[in-house]
Amino acid sequence: MSQTTVVIEAKESPRTVRLHNGDTFTFTSNIATDLGNIPVIDAARIWSDHIDDRKAVAEEIRIASHEIGFFYLTNHGIDQKYADEAMQQAKRFFALPEQKKMEVFTGLVPNEYVGYHPMECYNRNGWKHQDLSEAFNWAYDALEDPLAEDKTQDSVSIWPSDLPGFRESLYAYHTKLLALSRRLTGIFALALHLPENFFDQYIRQPEAGMRILHYPEQKHSADDQNGIGAHTDVECFTVVTQDSAGGLEVLSKSGAWIKANPIPGSFVVNIADSFMRQTNDFFVSTIHRVINKSGKERYSAPFFFGFDRAKLLEPVPTCVSDENPMKYPVMTGGEYYKWRTNRQKQTNTRK
Repeated sequence: MSQTTVVIEAKESPRTVRLHNGDTFTFTSNIATDLGNIPVIDAARIWSDHIDDRKAVAEEIRIASHEIGFFYLTNHGIDQKYADEAMQQAKRFFALPEQKKMEVFTGLVPNEYVGYHPMECYNRNGWKHQDLSEAFNWAYDALEDPLAEDKTQDSVSIWPSDLPGFRESLYAYHTKLLALSRRLTGIFALALHLPENFFDQYIRQPEAGMRILHYPEQKHSADDQNGIGAHTDVECFTVVTQDSAGGLEVLSKSGAWIKANPIPGSFVVNIADSFMRQTNDFFVSTIHRVINKSGKERYSAPFFFGFDRAKLLEPVPTCVSDENPMKYPVMTGGEYYKWRTNRQKQTNTRK
């Protein structure tokens, strides 16, 4: 969701990516390989009644979140039918005429990322051609949250008219992912060697946005175009549903692109910037992109989970010390979200 800027000194030279937070990374090659090691973690134990089981999986997540910031999650407990229906709704929406989709254009909602993001309206890395994808985003809605204590807050989402079942089907999946993400938040607390309920106060009314994306097959090379350019996510962590087309690529610490090939029935989970900030860089928010050279259209559905916008993104106590002071200014989740959202939307060519 975040914008990045890529400076290319020469065609054959490594490319330097500069993120909004000032960090820079370098591509050693623009061609992804299968040689990387993205951990596969069995999530069945997160539902165990035994704390030792939950702590064991938390240690696996701790290592993955610190070393690469990405992992696959299998046996997560969500019926595949919800993902299948969400993908069908994605195909249904993106097949609509452009004029119909623009009725819910994201530009109609200042300071929020909800609504329709048209095809080729962003160019995150400054390549020759615009990013070849389109998306529809929606936000947390307390009315759709079984655990919400306050049902009165209005949702910021906008929805297309005359599309029966669209909103209902997407929220059916959203609700399942919300429950999973709340459980994962407790596991992340254990992974940080904190009490399991440490973050409970942050997730009563969480930042829990979701999007569906459509990527046509790219005809241009990765040197000239991405499906979605290299970026990092904004919130605490992202749970990604991807179809069989592949195309998700992760930038390793060595500067090589690693393919995150689909594993049927799994999620890809990645750390996002808010969690990296709170953990003082112990958890890493890793650059990733999509290149769709599969020969077919690609669809995906990322779920972005973060903390209550009103809460301060304060440092996690196990990640700071006199010798390792906090590296980031403290702000609320809402302030950080607004800043990042507006930085990204300012690059939208469809004003």
